[in-house]
Amino acid sequence: MVALGAVFRPQSPPEQLRDVAVAADESGLEQLWLWEDCFFESGIASAAAVLAWTRRLRVGIGVLPVPLRNVALTAMETATLDRMFPGRFMLGLGHGVQDWMGQVGARAGSPLTLLREQFTAIRALLRGERVTTDGRYVKLDDVALGWPPSTAPAVFAAAGGPRTLRLVGEVADGTILDERNSPDTVRRAVELIDAGRAAAGRTDHHEVVSYLNAATGPDGPDRLRAELESRGQAPNSEVGVAGDAEAVAKAVLRLVNAGAGTVVLVPTADEPDPAGFVRFVAEKVRPLVP
Repeated sequence: MVALGAVFRPQSPPEQLRDVAVAADESGLEQLWLWEDCFFESGIASAAAVLAWTRRLRVGIGVLPVPLRNVALTAMETATLDRMFPGRFMLGLGHGVQDWMGQVGARAGSPLTLLREQFTAIRALLRGERVTTDGRYVKLDDVALGWPPSTAPAVFAAAGGPRTLRLVGEVADGTILDERNSPDTVRRAVELIDAGRAAAGRTDHHEVVSYLNAATGPDGPDRLRAELESRGQAPNSEVGVAGDAEAVAKAVLRLVNAGAGTVVLVPTADEPDPAGFVRFVAEKVRPLVP
C-alpha cells in the first residue's frame, strides 16, 4: 500500500507543532515530515518532541543539511531516537541550500563528495561498526556508537540533479524528491536512481518519497498559485494540486504511477490551519489512495 504523509512546514511557529502532531496521530496519519530549513526550526529537536507527544506516528526529517553537521553527532542523535522510538524515526540528509550554507561558512567545495562521505560513514556507524576514515570532509578516528540501533534504520537522501540522483542510488536507502517535481520528473529521477543502484550492485529495497504541493478550502487555488509563482513555477504545472480530497488523491496516484512509493503532501507556507490540513490528509485523502 502507498504510504501517505504530510509536512509541518517551519514557516509555522514551533509552538503550533504539538497541536499538529497530536492531530496527525489521532487522525491516523502515517507520517509527519519536518524540514530543517535555515534559519527556522531544528529538525532533531522538533522530531524528538513529536515522537514524545505521539504514540504511533512515524516522523521524518527531510532533510538535515550535511554541511552543517558532524556525521558522528548525526549518527548519535539518530541512534538515540531510534532506540527510544523504534521504527518511528526516518532520517533524511541532503546538500542543503548552497546560499544558506554560505551564510554560515559551511559551503562545501564538492557537495557530492561530502554527501558520499557522510552516507558511507553514517550507515556504517548505524550498523554498529567501528569507523576510521580520513576523507576530504569526513574524518573519524576509531569511532563507534555506544548505543547503536538494534537494526540499522534506513537513511534517505534528498536529490534533484542527475549526478546526485545516481549517487543516492548507490549510497542511500531511499530518496526524497522535493515539491518541485512533476510525475514526469519523478519518472526520470527513478531511472537515474536505478542506474546508480545497478552500478553499485544494489538489489535491496529503495523507497522513493515524493513531496506534492497541496491546498484545500475555498482559497486553496489562490494560495497554491501564489506559492508556485513565488518559486517561479507555472501555476498550471503538475507540481501541485488544489481542490477537494478526490482531486488531491488523483494527483497522489499520478506520482505513484511515476514510481513514488510514498507521497508527502506539502501545505502552502500560509496554510491557515496546519492541524486541519493533516486531518484532511488522513481522514479524507487516505481512504481514496489504495
